[in-house]
Amino acid sequence: MLQIQVLRDQREKAIEGLLKRGIANPDELITTALMHDDRRKQSQQKTDDLKANANTLSRQIGELMKAGKAAEAAKLREEVASAKDSIKQLEAEMEEAAASLIKALYQIPNIPHSKVPKGNGAQENVQVNQWGTVPELTGDALPQWELIKKYDIIDFDLGTKISGAGFPVYKGKGAKLQRALINFFLDEAAKAGYREIQPPIVINEASGYGTGQLPDKESQMYHVAADNLFLIPTAEVPITNLYRDVILSDKELPIMNVGYTPCFRREAGSWGAHVRGLNRLHQFDKVEIVQIRKPSESMEVLEEMTKYVEGLLEKLELPFRRMLLCGGDMGFNSAITYDLEVYSAAQKMWLEVSSVSNFETYQANRLKLRFKNSDGKTELLHTLNGSALALPRIVAAMLENNQKPGYISIPQVLTPYTGFDRID
Repeated sequence: MLQIQVLRDQREKAIEGLLKRGIANPDELITTALMHDDRRKQSQQKTDDLKANANTLSRQIGELMKAGKAAEAAKLREEVASAKDSIKQLEAEMEEAAASLIKALYQIPNIPHSKVPKGNGAQENVQVNQWGTVPELTGDALPQWELIKKYDIIDFDLGTKISGAGFPVYKGKGAKLQRALINFFLDEAAKAGYREIQPPIVINEASGYGTGQLPDKESQMYHVAADNLFLIPTAEVPITNLYRDVILSDKELPIMNVGYTPCFRREAGSWGAHVRGLNRLHQFDKVEIVQIRKPSESMEVLEEMTKYVEGLLEKLELPFRRMLLCGGDMGFNSAITYDLEVYSAAQKMWLEVSSVSNFETYQANRLKLRFKNSDGKTELLHTLNGSALALPRIVAAMLENNQKPGYISIPQVLTPYTGFDRID
């Protein structure tokens, strides 16, 4: 969440940024947050004043008792008792105002970075670059949902039988291809200096609030009601929450972690041809990279992380493009996001396979994730993460782009992991 002092000191900048996101009432949202903060401060000031006065009266009572003036001391005791009742009431008001402030701040998304273009949706995202030649297939080329049936490598019917729609079963070379991609991505991350983490795949409520999945995305997460736990939508959530309520030292920075997990998303309301086959699933595999950096480094690191993911796509020989998301298409928590999209030849469309984002202090403020700067002062850190990579659409593009008469070729970089160079 945003820091209340930022909204107070940089109000016009915040309003301008929120308008870039397409937020209709930014001034109202900020006014509400500031109002609750003012109430909290006023209650705090009154409480402090009453406590100070009660302390003074308590000292006077002691002096009066020593002087044998019990009657005067008794009157002051009544004043102290009355002050304590008022303090209890003010503390309750202060807690209510603080809770209302947090709720108000939860309603305000991150302020976009100055590089982020204004826009309302994906059509207004800006292409930054493109790599590779878009393949042209013959008229009899098959889309991924037909290829997986033809070569019997992924079975949606069995997944529906076991769990429901959107939970595929990977078989034979399909299963080995999944494992190969996961191991390849993890090995590449290790070479790049990332430390591997294997986190839990369920989170508690505090973790959901820490990284901003709650209260924004409840409808998209699977909830285990009996234990009040949530299945993770991405490894970003547990890996970043490792550092909740932590103050890091200089020698512990930078943090560079990578983790593979299955991911779970309800995708409520999804429909249409663009969600067929592997395009959108309720359960899928993903390797995630997470960095925690000092504020002065984070924008440079965002570029480095994005180029690293682009390097993975180049090694897989998948044509891709980098898109800078406009304000209206960014995630709630992000200050700036690049999407990487691969071209799926049979579907003749670009498929998003990675989002690389800089959240600046937005998550860190929720997490209370800080470091001591060179002046010895405690300062919020910046959090960044990126898909490196999500598997389903990578597999979809790979199957379509590499289909040959009678088989599908496997990128050379994967053959040491698969043990085969074709699916037939």
